[in-house]
Amino acid sequence: MNHQSNSAAAEASRTPGAKRAGPGEYYFDLAGLDPIMGGPDYSSVFGGCVEGERMIIALMRMPAGTGSEPHSHPNEQWVFILEGTMDSVVNGVRRLVRSGSAIYIPADTIHYAKATPEADVVFFTVKDASHGLHGIKARDGCAAVSASSPPVNATAAPAPRT
Repeated sequence: MNHQSNSAAAEASRTPGAKRAGPGEYYFDLAGLDPIMGGPDYSSVFGGCVEGERMIIALMRMPAGTGSEPHSHPNEQWVFILEGTMDSVVNGVRRLVRSGSAIYIPADTIHYAKATPEADVVFFTVKDASHGLHGIKARDGCAAVSASSPPVNATAAPAPRT
């Protein structure tokens, strides 16, 4: 047996409450895991989270009309919208992001989001494991976009030209 795998399994997760993948564990029911908060002091999102040696994944739910405050984290992040519409701001750029679309958030970039009032947003997220799932709440006013400024209606990327 590989000693490195044993020591990785013995490590605690970087994120309190997250499932740490151990040796021989390859399949995970994210919806069946005990939910954790995506950002306990700045966000309403919750869901199952699994940490590997180099990546963190989570299936999160953002209740309708709720969301996160501006925050950042030292690891980059991908967010893939499965259900609902997310009003998202990344580095001051605001978009309405619908099911089937992805958001890329570079490391140390201030961002935040809110589910539109019509329905919850369900999203799958991936982060590198250089840091845990939780971020750091931004100081007031950092890279915020006024809630009165209308978001750009974003959809999936246009089809490539042939």
